[in-house]
Amino acid sequence: MAAILPGATLGILGGGQLGRMTGMAARTLGYDVHVLDPDPHCSARAIASHVITARFDDVAAAGALAHAADVVTLEIEQIAVSALQAAASAAPLRPGAAPIYIIQDRIRQKEWLAANGFPVGPFRAVQDERELKRAIHDLGRCVAKSAQGGYDGRGQVRLSQSSEAAAAWRALGARSCIVEGWLDLALELSVFVARRPNGDLVSYAPSRNHHTRGVLTWSVTPAVVQPSIEAEARAIATGIAETFALEGVLAVELFVTTDGRLLVNELAPRPHNTYHHSERAHATSQFEQLVRAACDLPLGDPSLVASGAIVNLLGDAWLHDTPPDMSAALAVPGARVHLYGKRDARAGRKMGHISAVGATPQDALDRAVQSYQRFSAANAAAFGLSGAAPRVTLP
Repeated sequence: MAAILPGATLGILGGGQLGRMTGMAARTLGYDVHVLDPDPHCSARAIASHVITARFDDVAAAGALAHAADVVTLEIEQIAVSALQAAASAAPLRPGAAPIYIIQDRIRQKEWLAANGFPVGPFRAVQDERELKRAIHDLGRCVAKSAQGGYDGRGQVRLSQSSEAAAAWRALGARSCIVEGWLDLALELSVFVARRPNGDLVSYAPSRNHHTRGVLTWSVTPAVVQPSIEAEARAIATGIAETFALEGVLAVELFVTTDGRLLVNELAPRPHNTYHHSERAHATSQFEQLVRAACDLPLGDPSLVASGAIVNLLGDAWLHDTPPDMSAALAVPGARVHLYGKRDARAGRKMGHISAVGATPQDALDRAVQSYQRFSAANAAAFGLSGAAPRVTLP
């Protein structure tokens, strides 16, 4: 299989911040970039030479993107299967339609993981309110999640009693959902993996992640976990990629429970918020790695070159009376502000992130949090980051 060399065109399904940053990496390597996105003002418009404004179920538009490209990848998994197939009929699609189909539905994803022997927590697939009530009865304290869509805490309801089933079913849009038994967590990890069409594979050191109200607040690498946990996390992630025969990249979100178990939470066949620090902490960023894997080039070195951390910048920071202070944030040594070029700030919307590198994971996180506090003191207080940075220690 011949590599797709610089000078060719990379088509990206999705033009959000992940498409923007992937496109910037592709530009650095010498590729042209075309994008399809429903938003005519999408983040990736600034770096793409051609943007198709169309829905993610527009078969003709997906085919047009692929016909003008030498290879197609994606930055969001919620692309209609018919559109994926249309793209794949005109150009190599990496990753392919089959793994995306499995991953884009939480029920299919969890059942696939369980059937292939990967560790998951207790769950039930639910198709109606009656089944939801039974699942709550069976699992006790639990979380119901929409089978499709929903991210950053959306499309989720925490439950503990069967009497809550009716309200939860309505809140989830009366659609199929997955109900997961409650887990006592020591921490959350993710592992990023890239695999070429020829089977070459690399994995990144685990990232340690913290969420507030279902939205990622900060991530740090290395994760500061026992070597056995790191080795198991990497083995799970690479095993999933190999079982999929992945062509592209995969982020594997993992739970570490208080009793020492490592369980798969969710998969993402694309760059991932928890590896934005890879642009600075690793020899090869997740975005460049996706371009290399999609174009069947030699994979980049995933080694750590520094400890790194990020803190997300949500739209809330722009909604206070005092505007964000970019100059103060950039005055922190080792810190950098990344903005995604989005026009409208809304509460909970990811507008950018702050990254920092340091001598240790704690040093990197301290710098990122300090820069975040200076960027928006009011927002830092709202998200529990107004004091010292959280401690990154062994669980």
